[in-house]
Amino acid sequence: MIPVLTPEEMAGVDRQASEPAEVLVGRAGSAVARRARRLLGGVYGKRVVVVAGKGNNGADGRTAARLLSGGGARVEVLEAGALAPGQRLPEADLVVDAAYGTGLQRPYYPPSSPGTPVLAVDVPSGLSGLTGEVVGDGGVLPARATVTFAALKPGLLLGQGPALAGDVELADIGLGPLVDAVARCWLVEDTDVTQALPRRPHDAHKWQTALHVVAGSPAMTGAPWLVSRGALRAGAGYVRLSIPGVSPSALPPSEVVHVPVPATGWHTMVLEGLERVKALVVGPGLGQGGGAEPGGRTGPGPGGTTVGGEVGLLVARAPVPVVLDADGLNAMGTLEAVAEVARRRSHPTVITPHVGELTRLAGEPPGPDRLGAVRKAAARSGAIVLLKGSTSLVASPDGRVLAVASGGPRLATAGTGDVLSGMVGAFIARGLGAFEAAAFAAHVHGRAASLGHGEGLVAGDIPELVAAWLSRGH
Repeated sequence: MIPVLTPEEMAGVDRQASEPAEVLVGRAGSAVARRARRLLGGVYGKRVVVVAGKGNNGADGRTAARLLSGGGARVEVLEAGALAPGQRLPEADLVVDAAYGTGLQRPYYPPSSPGTPVLAVDVPSGLSGLTGEVVGDGGVLPARATVTFAALKPGLLLGQGPALAGDVELADIGLGPLVDAVARCWLVEDTDVTQALPRRPHDAHKWQTALHVVAGSPAMTGAPWLVSRGALRAGAGYVRLSIPGVSPSALPPSEVVHVPVPATGWHTMVLEGLERVKALVVGPGLGQGGGAEPGGRTGPGPGGTTVGGEVGLLVARAPVPVVLDADGLNAMGTLEAVAEVARRRSHPTVITPHVGELTRLAGEPPGPDRLGAVRKAAARSGAIVLLKGSTSLVASPDGRVLAVASGGPRLATAGTGDVLSGMVGAFIARGLGAFEAAAFAAHVHGRAASLGHGEGLVAGDIPELVAAWLSRGH
């Protein structure tokens, strides 16, 4: 996994560095010059404009300028503070944006360079290194590539960051041990999944990775099908499915094992034999079958009353890890309600809201600082929080976060979240810790979608693509 540091954390690392700033600047400038050479396909005779500020970011750019000039490039260094907003830069083959780094707190009004590729130093100037949003009412020169140092910054992964930063390269400048000591957020990579996901042993049997799914309602039989198929294709050996008040005949014959439950009082029947499975997924498509209005209380639970109707009663008593999604979250209503149930449990609880659901649960929108918001939600709820988005964030109550950048617009279609909740349950059933399972499932979910149709991909396509991605090399 690749460490991700906030600008504040990165500034602390810089202050602790044992080597002089000049040495670190030299390494950073060299990394920028190397990337510039690759973008230009060689530098001899090429025209390069470097926009340099007064801080370390500008020093990195000036170092790169000297190296490129030494290689035969025609380099012009311009002072960022002397350029008027929108001022057209001289004609060039490449612009190096070294005006301002992650510490910028005020709007930046950049010059213009239409049609010229831009290489940004650390982050595109004017982009918040924390949120990925443009600072204030300022602007940014969109970069074709960005060279960042020592660790990724949240702003390169969130908000407008991915679109404005282009291809991001992480350069090692000798701060690795300090970064590792500070990092509380990491970006998931393919190898993290392939190395950590337990494989089926030679003597495996279906109950070793069994999962129970409680989802759907008479009006919504598609959601439980998607959850179950996602779980099976992600490696669950056995999926038991209960749809409150719905006969198994409502779904087509399949590998899913139906456990009929009534429209009300179903949580007691689900609890029977639940210790035989390794995880439980609750929520997609339940509708009012969740058993309570949002935030409502019902029935006696351990130590008093519980929240969330039958969903709350089931989750509070479930002897296995639980993934709570969609209408399961609606039944709980608030993060405090989730916390009331989660504190009674000896196994982890995972909640998987999108931004709208987190807004309802938290009572306020997450705002531009998604990293801070997801950490706060995990601390308030006592649950592992998977905040879904183009870059998804998974937070543990202890403050650790895993970022997943494999998603994209192909997944912006109904039902893909149902598939994901089944995948999270399956990865837990396969033996991953709930924190890792949530992040790794989200990563595979995005990778799988990239194998599908560029246009017209639907949720029902995803399970087969998940199996294909996981089967690479087998």
